[in-house]
Amino acid sequence: MSAEPKIVVTDLHKGFASRQGALPVIGGVSFSVADGEFVAIVGPSGCGKSTLMNIVAGFERADRGTVRIDGRELAGPSPKGIVISQHGSVFPWLTVQQNLMFGLNGDGHGDKAALADHYAEMVGLKGFENAYPHELSGGMLKRAELARAFVVKPDILYMDEPFSALDALMNLRMRNELLRILGEERHTVLLITHDVEEALYMADRIMVLSPRPTTIQATFEVDLPHPRQLASAPAQALRVAILKELGL
Repeated sequence: MSAEPKIVVTDLHKGFASRQGALPVIGGVSFSVADGEFVAIVGPSGCGKSTLMNIVAGFERADRGTVRIDGRELAGPSPKGIVISQHGSVFPWLTVQQNLMFGLNGDGHGDKAALADHYAEMVGLKGFENAYPHELSGGMLKRAELARAFVVKPDILYMDEPFSALDALMNLRMRNELLRILGEERHTVLLITHDVEEALYMADRIMVLSPRPTTIQATFEVDLPHPRQLASAPAQALRVAILKELGL
């Protein structure tokens, strides 16, 4: 990881109007993410995790504060980043290959079909290039979404509870799939999750948010080698410490 931060978030504040008046959601959040770092954000339900992610990704504006990507202040969604959410983003009327080719705008990608097929194979969808989303299982759909994100080679992956709709076994498989791809290609990752074990399994650093108006309550470095054994004493000690911050 380089010394220069990839993402710098400074004193973000955000509120929403409600029948009871202004509802403060983000109460002053500042952090940075290094180039190539994997940072997970956990926090209690309703604390503003997704709102924070939407601001950092450029889809919402903060009331106060700034987000900088590679030193430049963000004014809207950045072409350097792509969002993977729990809701999915594949187009049901396109095949897997067509979905992967959709984001390859311009002429700088060479053989787009070959590139799409390469990423389909990378995520384990070889042989399903011509299948439509309705013909795929939930796990395969998530693989297609991962491939669709990686094919455009984003600098930053913004991930908002991407695997939460999957069963426990498929969730674990997708975590391993993501880590394998990140081992081959360099990306900066910001992950929002309610799952402490998911954060421990993948992230280099975990930030714990407070109840709203949210602030960063605690930060934990996860200095454990991959593949991580969550039953190990160091991992369990981190888990207990994080859960304590969450009031559990």
